[in-house]
Amino acid sequence: MCKICIKGLMLQLGILFLPFCLLIVMLSEITYSQEINKTEIQQVIPIMKTLGGRQFWGDVHFFRELRIQKNVLTNHYRLLDGNDQRLAFGTFQECLQELNKQRKARNLEPMSGEAVVLLHGIMRTAKSFEPLQRELEKQGYLVFSVNYPSTQITIEQASINLQQVLKSLEGVERFSLVGHSMGGLVIRAWSRDHEDARLEKVVMLGTPNQGAELADALKDFLPYQWVMGKAGQQLGTDEKNIPNQLPVPTVPVGIIAGGRGEKSRGYNPWLPGDNDGTVTVASTHLKGEAAFLRIACLHAFIMRDPKAIQAVAHFIKQGTFSPNAAKPILANESDK
Repeated sequence: MCKICIKGLMLQLGILFLPFCLLIVMLSEITYSQEINKTEIQQVIPIMKTLGGRQFWGDVHFFRELRIQKNVLTNHYRLLDGNDQRLAFGTFQECLQELNKQRKARNLEPMSGEAVVLLHGIMRTAKSFEPLQRELEKQGYLVFSVNYPSTQITIEQASINLQQVLKSLEGVERFSLVGHSMGGLVIRAWSRDHEDARLEKVVMLGTPNQGAELADALKDFLPYQWVMGKAGQQLGTDEKNIPNQLPVPTVPVGIIAGGRGEKSRGYNPWLPGDNDGTVTVASTHLKGEAAFLRIACLHAFIMRDPKAIQAVAHFIKQGTFSPNAAKPILANESDK
């Protein structure tokens, strides 16, 4: 089938798919985008449950379950606890001051040991990582699932947020990074511009490391531009797009891809080769990757798949995806 026909079919699928995506975003992500002013909060509801708005807030500072977020539209900050209770609102310094008060009031000990930092994909939030976070915490890791306004900023801007988060992890001796989809590209953008000797390993789940063919087909489609924002325009397969401009992290990298097997057409027949419905298996690979694993799972759910969760935990601990792996499962071996 000619490339023009394929692009046309993919565009038709995108037209059907984007309204559904927009509905999900509206219901689960963009429930609240504006804050009442600080005086009202202090006078009426000093501590209250946040109403969400996660596509407009990005984490910039953590201390255990406490987090400070910045609003991408207003540049205001808020302090949340682990239950999304808003404890403060205003400037960063005001939120940090309240965080330090909460540390004392809650008798929270200084952070130490090994951490895992999780980065969600575009249009998703930290909530998507809840099953993986529970498993990693069960194994003794400090886990920080980072929110960033993925549809409002570029990949480079998201990597700046990540750097702020990592700088805040005082006392943490080692950490690993785990990214789903675009979250993996944020990690690569961060590794280009920053170094941290504490970084141990990186795991990417369904990350379009060579670019996404769907982004190529939909980049000129106005609803796609509106829903996916600036970062959505950076995800194409062209050499000038960011996936093909970023370096490979210097630490061991494990790649997990969704697919149905190398001889199949994947979950989306309009994509070339095996795929998870959104990203092709071929696009997930990185030169020099330490391990590769293919799981029969759709793109949107791979970070919650039980096999993927166990594989991530094993790679962080052992550098392989399976106890039976005597050596890394390399990309060129997996496709033989």
